[in-house]
Amino acid sequence: MTEYQLQLTARYRPEVLERILRVVRHRGFTVLALNGNNQGETFTLNLTVRSERALDLLKNQLLKLPDVIELSE
Repeated sequence: MTEYQLQLTARYRPEVLERILRVVRHRGFTVLALNGNNQGETFTLNLTVRSERALDLLKNQLLKLPDVIELSE
């Protein structure tokens, strides 16, 4: 299995974190570490995930979420 690190910026709304984690799980990735930082109207989330699947499968789905602003590796 391969580990990946992602940095994600999203709008700060109560349901956004839940949606992000649901996408991670549904795409077959396991969260190894999660660190978040609230910046007023947005938050930054650092994720370490692991999977045998390609990271692009997860990135494409996360970018489709309306509250996700930016995603980088």
